[in-house]
Amino acid sequence: MSKLRLAIVRQKYRPDGGAERFISRALEALGSEKLDLNIITRSWEGKPNPDWHLHICNPGKLGRVSRERGFAHAARACWEREKFDIVQSHERIAGCDIFRAGDGVHRVWLEQRARIVSPLQRLSASLSPYHRYVLQAEADMFNSPALKAVICNSEMVKKDILRCFALQADKIHVIHNAIDSTRFQPATEAARHAVRTQLNLPANATVLIYVGSGFERKGLKAAIEALAKSNRYLIVVGQDKQAKRYQQLASQLHCSERLRFVGVQQDVQPYYHAADGLLLPTLYDPFPNVVLEAMACGLPVITSTGCGGAEFIREGQEGFVRDALDVKGLNQAINALSALTVDGRMGEAARRRIEPYTPQNLAHSLNRLYQQVLSRHA
Repeated sequence: MSKLRLAIVRQKYRPDGGAERFISRALEALGSEKLDLNIITRSWEGKPNPDWHLHICNPGKLGRVSRERGFAHAARACWEREKFDIVQSHERIAGCDIFRAGDGVHRVWLEQRARIVSPLQRLSASLSPYHRYVLQAEADMFNSPALKAVICNSEMVKKDILRCFALQADKIHVIHNAIDSTRFQPATEAARHAVRTQLNLPANATVLIYVGSGFERKGLKAAIEALAKSNRYLIVVGQDKQAKRYQQLASQLHCSERLRFVGVQQDVQPYYHAADGLLLPTLYDPFPNVVLEAMACGLPVITSTGCGGAEFIREGQEGFVRDALDVKGLNQAINALSALTVDGRMGEAARRRIEPYTPQNLAHSLNRLYQQVLSRHA
C-alpha cells in the first residue's frame, strides 16, 4: 500500500508553536510508515525531522499584505506542481483540501479586540489593508469548492465559523489538541519547593501562572488588575514588545512585588509546578495548548468565554470561566481558587479531564478524516 502524500502548509514553522506542536504530535503518532509528510513553509526554525520533506517558499515581501499574498501564491503553486494526495493548510489560502482553523476566525478576533481599543483604533482596523486582505482571504478559502474539511480545535471556533460563513456543518470536524500526560505531570513537593525558592515565592502563598506571548490578546492586563485586588502571586511566562507597559501597570496597582516576569521559557513545566492554578483571561484564543499542559500538571484553570479551552472547565470543578474583561469576576475566581484547591480535588479533576486527549487518539481522528477526504477525491 502506497504512503499518503500529505502536505502541511505553515508560513513560519516554529517547533515550539501551538500549530506546530499539534502537527508534530499527530504525525509522529501516525507514523512514517503510513505517511509521506511534506511541509510547505517560508522558513523553518530548529532541527528538521529527517522523515519530513521541506518545500521552502520564500518570495520577496514588502509589508504584511505582500508577505501573506506572496506566500499564498507560492504555496499554492508548490502543491499544484507536486500533486499531493491531501493539502492541509494552517494558513488562509483558497484551494486547500483541509483547513485547520488554529487561529480561529479573523472577523471574530477583530470583534473582540474592538472591545478594548479606542474608536480611532477601531476605525484604523476597519481601513487596514492587512485586515481587509485577511478577511477576504478567509472568505475566499471557506467559499472555495476545493475545501473538503475544516479542523477546529474547539466547539467555540466551529460556532464562529458557522455564524460567519455559509459552510455546511458536516464539513467541520472538532478535533481537540493532544497532550502527553506522561510528560506533563503534577509537581512533587521537592520540585515545587525548588522553583518557588528560585523565584523568591513564599512557600505557602497562592501562586497563579499566566503563559502566553502577545499580552494584549491573552488578557494580561485584566489578569494583573484582578490579581491586584487579592494577595495572590502571578508568574508571567511569555514575551511582548510592550512588556514594560504591563510591568508599569503592576507598579501603579501596587502589586509588582507579587509578579514574576520570567520571559519565554523552553520548558514551562517547572513554572507550572510552582503554581496553584492557570490564569488566562484571553480575549480570543481557539484552544491554547497551555490549558491542556496546565491541566495535565494538575492545575485548575481560570479562563474566559473567548477561550476554546473553556469547554473543558466546569464551574468550581476544573476551574472557572469569566468574561475576559470581567475583572471583578476574575478576582472572585482567584480568591475562590485558594479555598477550593486545599485538598487537591480541583487539580485532580483537571488532570482527569484531559487524559483521553492523547497523541494516539488525535492520530486516529486525523487518519479517519484523511480517509474521508481521500474518498471524496476518488
